[in-house]
Amino acid sequence: MKLKYSLDDMRLFCQVARLGSYTQAAAKLNMPLSTLSRRIHHLEQTLQLRLLHRDAHQVKLTQTGLHYFDRCSPLFDELCNIAGDLHQEKHLAQGKIHVSTPINLTYQWLAALFNQFMLQYPGIQIDLSVSNNNIDLNDKAIDLAIRVGDIVLADWIARPLATFPYLLCCSSEQGQWKDISDPNQLDEYPLIVGKPVNVWQLQHLPSGRKIEYQPGSNVRLCVDDLNIVLTSVMQGIGIALLPTFLIEPHIASGKLMQIGKDWQGSSRSAYIVYRDRENQPLRLRLLIDYIAANFPHYLP
Repeated sequence: MKLKYSLDDMRLFCQVARLGSYTQAAAKLNMPLSTLSRRIHHLEQTLQLRLLHRDAHQVKLTQTGLHYFDRCSPLFDELCNIAGDLHQEKHLAQGKIHVSTPINLTYQWLAALFNQFMLQYPGIQIDLSVSNNNIDLNDKAIDLAIRVGDIVLADWIARPLATFPYLLCCSSEQGQWKDISDPNQLDEYPLIVGKPVNVWQLQHLPSGRKIEYQPGSNVRLCVDDLNIVLTSVMQGIGIALLPTFLIEPHIASGKLMQIGKDWQGSSRSAYIVYRDRENQPLRLRLLIDYIAANFPHYLP
C-alpha cells in the first residue's frame, strides 16, 4: 500500500499516545494544538482507522490505535537513538578514523605521532593504510591522507604540512663518485631510484638553472621504499636522490656523502588531505590539528 501521509504524522500520533493528551503533546512538540489535531485527524482519514477516542477530559487509544502505537513507537525510539549516537560520534572524541600514509613518513614520524595521539585520546581508533601508491581515497573511504608531491584531488582540501629538500648522495666508501659537476655525468655511474620520483628535478644553486634528469639503463635498483634505497646507497650500490631528513644523520656520522654539491633536488611538499572543513567529526578535527602541530617542519 502506498503511504499518503508523512512519517512525521506517525511521530505526532506517537507523542499524543505516549502523553495521553493533545495539549501536553502540542506543548512538547512546540506546535499549535489545532495543527496537531488536524494532522492526527488526517492520519486517521488516510488510514481509514480510528486510532484515538477523544472526550473533554482525556485521550485514549482504540484497540487499533494501541496496536498501531506498539508497532510504530519502537521505530521512532530507534531513530532517536541513531540520531543521538551520530551526535555523539560527531561531537565527542571517539570513533574510528581511516587514514592513508606513505611508507617512509610513517616509519620516520607518523607511527609514533599516531601512537601519542591515541594515548591522548583513548576513545579514538585509527585504521591505517600504509602505501606509497596513491590509492583511491573515495573508494577506500579514507577520512585523512598524507600525500607528498603535487596534489590533484577534486573536492579535497590539501593543507601544507612540510617541505623536504632533496640531495644527491652516495656511500662514503665510494669517494671516487663525489666529483660530479654536472648531472649529465650521472650517466657514467650506477643509480638507485626511489619511486615514484622517476625523473630527478635538479637545480644548480649558484646559477639557479634547473634541469630534469631521467635515470636510464644505469639504474641498478628501482624501489618504492626509501628505506631500501637508503640501505642500498649506504652499501655502495649506487647514487640516489634522497630527502635531507633521511640522509642528514648518516652524512653527519660519515657513512654517506653528498655529491654534486652545487646541485640540489627540487623540494617536495607533504600535505594533510581531507574532505572538508564543515561537518567534520571532532575526532578528525583533533587528528588534523595534532598532526599539523607536531609534524617536523623543514624549509626548502
